[in-house]
Amino acid sequence: MTVASVNNIRFMYKGLEIDDLTKDYILKRMGQVHKVIDKILHTEIEIDIDKKGKFRVEVMVKTPYELYRAENTTISIEGSIDSVVDDLKIQMTKNKDRRKTMLKRGARSIKKKTVLDENSRF
Repeated sequence: MTVASVNNIRFMYKGLEIDDLTKDYILKRMGQVHKVIDKILHTEIEIDIDKKGKFRVEVMVKTPYELYRAENTTISIEGSIDSVVDDLKIQMTKNKDRRKTMLKRGARSIKKKTVLDENSRF
């Protein structure tokens, strides 16, 4: 098992070595995840190869509030990374939209409960 770190991204390889071109592709695709959510504490990318020659890619992204995780197994590392990044972006946008909705609902309920004096001016 090989472990390498770049900034706050940690790579773990089991049973294989990754060249710089593939690593750059992974970092480029993970940049899209970093655009969706700003406050990412650290990211772990685990890549291994199974007995059939397929690549399993697992990515865990830790933020202050949530832990996002996705994994996929395909015949190429790039295909697995693409699928995992798309899954992570879906999870993150869904959670982001849910938080916004909850904030709006909370604001509406406060507004409904607010009683204004008839003599007040706006």
